[in-house]
Amino acid sequence: MNAPRTRVQRRPVHGVLLLDKPLGLSSNDALQKAKWLLRAEKAGHTGTLDPRATGVLPLCFGAATKFSQLHLDADKTYEALARLGVRTTSGDAEGEVIERREVPAITPERLAEVQAQFLGAISQVPPMHSALKKDGKALYEYARAGIEVERAARDVTIFELQLALVEPDLLRIVAKVSKGTYIRTLGEDIGQALGCGAHLAALRRIATGPFGMDQCIGLMELEALPESERLARLLPVEALLPGHTPVTLGTEDAGRFLSGLRRRGRWAETEHAAVFGDAPRALLGTAHIKAGELIPSRLLSPLEIQQMLGQAETETT
Repeated sequence: MNAPRTRVQRRPVHGVLLLDKPLGLSSNDALQKAKWLLRAEKAGHTGTLDPRATGVLPLCFGAATKFSQLHLDADKTYEALARLGVRTTSGDAEGEVIERREVPAITPERLAEVQAQFLGAISQVPPMHSALKKDGKALYEYARAGIEVERAARDVTIFELQLALVEPDLLRIVAKVSKGTYIRTLGEDIGQALGCGAHLAALRRIATGPFGMDQCIGLMELEALPESERLARLLPVEALLPGHTPVTLGTEDAGRFLSGLRRRGRWAETEHAAVFGDAPRALLGTAHIKAGELIPSRLLSPLEIQQMLGQAETETT
């Protein structure tokens, strides 16, 4: 007879955990495991990583979930290995092989030409094995049923690109890309440009927005920490607002702002402001500023602010 599972006592947890997602876990599975380890009440992530991909996955807890949407548009950097000369149905190692071709001798000059060809604004056709929806159904569902549907090409930007041969048939790709870029498709298209085709053998996200691998922790490392130290791995909620202009309000104005009222001041116009109270200093929410008016966009509740302050106090004691 199986022993009854221990019921986890949930608690309010606020902040951002930068997880190094392991191979084989879906983003949601990784989120649920971290949520369990932190005993958090509420959690979400800022965009998915395929189960076969590893790397930076920002997880949002409590009040941070209110701002997770802002991070979906962040630029991302990936490191991938592409196996040249072999094309698969899915564009990665999970798919069935559909073509094998001889890999030509690739000179540094030829590699530089192809690298330049894919740098900047390019057009991509989304892969069939993706979560993109068509008539309310994910493309990968059609692909699993053996159905190929027409997909419109979309414009994406490759801000930085480095190509290097690791072996005669193994290409290392490091790319900083805009939202919506498919690295599998990029690998396939680079292989096609080299005249032999390719599929991704490995994929790792090494940065997303301002967050890099050096700030991440793995699930096993997090689990190995004493429970009292796990909260200390969280970044504050405002870590999700790096491009926002900080605005600090006194106690009276802070209270009115939290009630949804506009405030007047000598602030420069901006679409993105992070608003703080000064006594004690705490994030109140986001706003935009127009014609000297601070206009609330997304607000934290007084309870969330109180809990965040209490959590910060706990972490420093």
